[in-house]
Amino acid sequence: MDRINQHTAPVYEALMEFRKRRVVPFDVPGHKRGRGNPELLEFLGEKCVGVDVNSMKMLDNLGHPVSVIREAEELTADAFGADHAFFMVNGTTSAVQAMVLATIRDGDEILLPRNVHKSVINALVLCGGIPVYVPVRVNHDIGIATGMALSDIEQAIREHPKAKAIFVNNPTYYGIASDLAGIVKLAHRAGMKVLADEAHGTHLYFGENLPVSGMAAGADLAAVSMHKSGGSLTQSSIMLCGPGVDAEYVRQIINLTQTTSASYLLISSLDLSRRNLALHGETAFRRVSSMAEYARSEINDLGGYYAYGRELVDGESVFDFDVTKLSVYTHGIGLTGIEVYDLLRDEYDIQIEFGDIGNVLAYISIGDRIQDIERLVGALEDIARRFAKEKRQLYVGEFIAPERVCTPKEAFYADGEQLPLAEAAGRISGEILMCYPPGIPILTPGERITKEILEYIEYSREKGCSLQGTKDPECRMIRVLRNGLAER
Repeated sequence: MDRINQHTAPVYEALMEFRKRRVVPFDVPGHKRGRGNPELLEFLGEKCVGVDVNSMKMLDNLGHPVSVIREAEELTADAFGADHAFFMVNGTTSAVQAMVLATIRDGDEILLPRNVHKSVINALVLCGGIPVYVPVRVNHDIGIATGMALSDIEQAIREHPKAKAIFVNNPTYYGIASDLAGIVKLAHRAGMKVLADEAHGTHLYFGENLPVSGMAAGADLAAVSMHKSGGSLTQSSIMLCGPGVDAEYVRQIINLTQTTSASYLLISSLDLSRRNLALHGETAFRRVSSMAEYARSEINDLGGYYAYGRELVDGESVFDFDVTKLSVYTHGIGLTGIEVYDLLRDEYDIQIEFGDIGNVLAYISIGDRIQDIERLVGALEDIARRFAKEKRQLYVGEFIAPERVCTPKEAFYADGEQLPLAEAAGRISGEILMCYPPGIPILTPGERITKEILEYIEYSREKGCSLQGTKDPECRMIRVLRNGLAER
C-alpha cells in the first residue's frame, strides 16, 4: 500500500472544491441544495444537503468513472490489496449479487453453505444458477451454524466438478471463519472461482491476529460492507477483484442493477473511510479487538452467559474466529437471545445488532468507547439478576437443509397458489422465508416444505423472531407451486 497517496480523498476534495464555486443548479436533485425543502435542510444541515448533487464533469460518474471516482477506486484497491475496487451504493446486497451474476449463468452450479445471506439466493433467482449446498455443521453447545470444512468442500467438488464457483462467508455474522486460503487452493485447482462475502469483514484487511481477508487469501471477488465495521454511511459498500478477473465486465454487471443516480454522500463516505482505514485502521482495530476481548472476559465472569471466542477454533469448520464479534449465548440465564435483545433496548436503551433463539450479537467497531462496553456489561448483569428464568434446555437442532426440487429461478417464476403454512407440508416453496437478522433463509424457492421446517418456523415465531420474505407480511401464508409443476 502506498501510504503517501492514501492521504488523498479525491471525491471528497472535488466536492469541497465544488462548494467553493457556488454553482447555480438547474439540474437534479430538485431540492436545489435544500432551498426547496426547508425541513430537510434543517434536519440534515446545509453542509450535507449542499453536496447531495448529481453527476457532473468535475465530480465524475459512478457508472463510467474517468476521473475522481476512478482515482478513489484505485486508492481503495491499493488499500485493500485488490487488483480493482468498485464503489457500491446499493449496499453489500448489490455487491453480493454482482459477484454471483458476474460468475454464474443459467444452469451453472455454485457451491455454497446453507447459511448464506438472502442476497445470494435472490441473485440465483435472477441468473438461473443452481445452488449446491456444502454441509454446514452445528455447534450444539451454542446452537449456531459454523463454517465449511475442507473435507466437505473436497467431496462437493468431486460430486459437482462442473460447478463454476464456491461462495464463502468470511466471516459469518457470529465471527466464524472457514479456511479461506485452503478453499481457494481447492477451488482454483478445480477451475472454480471463489466469491467471498465479507459483509462483516472490512476490518480483516487492517486488523492484526484476525482471520485472513478475501484478497490476501487469493479470492477472485469479495463484497465488503464498509458501512458495518469500516465507518462509512449506511448502504455504502465496495466490491473487490483479484487477479485474473475481467474488471470491465464486472463493471457492466454492476451497471445492470446499480442506480444511475448515485449518492455523492455515500460515495464520499467511502472515499473518506478508505483514507481513515488506510492511515489509522491498524491502530483502530487493535483497540476494537482489545475492547471486545475485555467485554468477553467481563461477561463470562458474570455467570450464566457465554461470550464465546477463539476456544471454538477446531481447525475444520471453525478454522479461525473474529475476536471483534461479541457474540453471547444466553440460554444459561433461561432467556432466548431475542428476549435479551428486547430487554436491552426497552429497559436499558441499548441497541445491539441482533438476537436470535440462542444468542445476541453486540457489534463492536471503531466508533465504540470503553464506557459503552461497561454500560452493556452492567445491563447484562442486571438482566440476569432481574429477569433470569430457571435454566432449561431450549431448542437447538441440526441446521435444516431442505430438499431442492427445482432451481430458485424456476420456482420463483412458476405458477403457484397461496396456502396457510400449516397446510404446506410436502409442497414446493415458491418464495423465500427467513429470520431477519441475520437474513439466512429457512426456505428458498424450489425447496420442499417439511413438517420439521414448519415446526422450526413456528418455534422461531413464538420466540419473537422477525419472519420475512413471503408475500404475506405476517408470514402465515406461503406461495407454493401448483402440484405437478416442479415434479421431475
